[in-house]
Amino acid sequence: MEILKTFGVDPILLVAQIINFIVILYILKKLLYKPVMDMLKKREDVIKEGLKQAEEGKLTLEKALEEEKKILKKAQDQSKKIVDNANEQASAVSKEIEENARKQADKILEEAKRQIEQEAKDTEKRLSENVTNLSIDILRKSISELFGEKEQKALVEKAIRNITKKK
Repeated sequence: MEILKTFGVDPILLVAQIINFIVILYILKKLLYKPVMDMLKKREDVIKEGLKQAEEGKLTLEKALEEEKKILKKAQDQSKKIVDNANEQASAVSKEIEENARKQADKILEEAKRQIEQEAKDTEKRLSENVTNLSIDILRKSISELFGEKEQKALVEKAIRNITKKK
């Protein structure tokens, strides 16, 4: 004990300080350590839950991105099909319009040919009539000085019969 006194340590005071330390340690453990540890445990749980939710969010985001890619691919495929279908329909309509135009052009040409033939026949008929009338007039004028009225009439009627037979 003499060593303790040399160093200036009072044994009663030392025991009192050890008891004080144990009491304070017990009080701190009961009052402060447990609530602080509970608070730290709760905080750790909250952080773990946050990390877990973040991981789940990351996985959900990745799934959403993959789903978005699938949807975009499907939309692109559908739009391509729609465009191809529209092109096919446009081509079919174009061919149909072209065919109808060709048919109408053929009809118009056929009608024009028929009208031209009819007009040619009508013109030929009028020309024939004009030539006949002109021939008769020339015949009348030429025979009026050479023959009498009865002979002229007979000659004109004979000429008319000959001309109408040749038609």
